[in-house]
Amino acid sequence: MDWLLAGKALILGVVEGLTEFLPVSSTGHLIVAGSLIDFTGDHAKTFDVVIQLGAILAVCWEYRRRIGSVLTGLPSRPDARRFALNVAIATIPAVVLGLLFEKAIKAELFSPLPVAYALVVGGLAILWAEARQRARGVVPPRVQSVDALSPLDALKVGLAQCFALIPGMSRSGSTIIGGMLFGLERRVATEFSFFLAMPIIFGATAFELFRGWRLLSADALGLFTLGFVAAFVSAFACVRWLLRYIAAHDFTVFAWYRIAFGLLILLLGYSDALDWSE
Repeated sequence: MDWLLAGKALILGVVEGLTEFLPVSSTGHLIVAGSLIDFTGDHAKTFDVVIQLGAILAVCWEYRRRIGSVLTGLPSRPDARRFALNVAIATIPAVVLGLLFEKAIKAELFSPLPVAYALVVGGLAILWAEARQRARGVVPPRVQSVDALSPLDALKVGLAQCFALIPGMSRSGSTIIGGMLFGLERRVATEFSFFLAMPIIFGATAFELFRGWRLLSADALGLFTLGFVAAFVSAFACVRWLLRYIAAHDFTVFAWYRIAFGLLILLLGYSDALDWSE
């Protein structure tokens, strides 16, 4: 194995795992990191999909009991069927828009500078949403449990997820902040975002691997495995940390990070310190 490529795979795996479930955009970070370390092209696109699978499997392991309970309860329990229906409803809008506009989005927005603008805009949106939450004072959120979501709540969160089709906006950020704006308690919005990621990422992974299976050579499999494991381990640690963090903190720190990171990318891009025109 080429040790330089192995190092790049390890870096990108850790980047994916640490950013997939934080409201900072894993896709945006992978685009920027891949450009910085010169890991781009068709192999890189397939690699990104594989390591996303590693990240989502970490969440599946964390919530394995809940997932098992829902699957075994589908034939007999109304609450399990309602939960599965809500996940399906919330998934549909992004899938439809993604299929319709995938080529245009990848052609126009999958580069560092568009990502930078999306990071800044998303950061400002988080600041606004958190200010709105503080203005509510002690009024409790309307939805206090994932099981209390209605189909309409799920549809609203699903529509918010569509903003994540823009690289840099963040799937988790769109669903968590959108959920909070629609009345979900912070932890409920975060957990529903985790569950909503499962069909989206599994579906995208299956689609991309089917389309790019010719790139899965024996040499590439070692790199993909390394990135997959790195993403799984780092995502598992990040999810557990995030659930503890939101018990006592809001998302303001992530908003300022997004804004600072986005402005740094714009500064480097427009000052020609790095050639990110493509």
